[in-house]
Amino acid sequence: MQKRPIFVLLGMLAATAVFAEAYTWTDENGIVHYSDRPQPGAKVIDLGTSSAARPKPAARSATSPSQDTRDDAEPATGYSSIEIASPAAEETLWNIEGTLNVSIALSPPLRPGHQVRLYFDGTPQMVSGTSARLEEVWRGVHNLQVEVIDETGKLVIRSRPSRFYVQQNTIR
Repeated sequence: MQKRPIFVLLGMLAATAVFAEAYTWTDENGIVHYSDRPQPGAKVIDLGTSSAARPKPAARSATSPSQDTRDDAEPATGYSSIEIASPAAEETLWNIEGTLNVSIALSPPLRPGHQVRLYFDGTPQMVSGTSARLEEVWRGVHNLQVEVIDETGKLVIRSRPSRFYVQQNTIR
């Protein structure tokens, strides 16, 4: 058995991993995208070889590598994260009697003029602040998603969908 072709193949795979690049950009709706293909206005993210052994890389512009960037800068949306804190994803809730309390984790806090829109099973409703109380939530599989919109109605940031389950004991 010849070992040379195996070593050549391994060398090519290693070289591909070393030269891999990823790109990030924010679209007109404020949604951040990631890709392995360059886009107009995208920033290059150096992936390196091991993300566990090194600090978070600084992004640089794909069009002008010398552009000054700050590691601690907030994203263009003004918010660094948003998620459904409660109920947790894939959580099973028992005997809630049709009432669901939803808690939203938003960082940094909600800005003046911005509003929160909560989607319960695809139906949107505006909520005040980062908590809400939903009525008529019965047993079954349900989905939540939340987003922040600015004073003009433009989407600023959106959470990932979160699925949860409601169970009800049967009384005989």
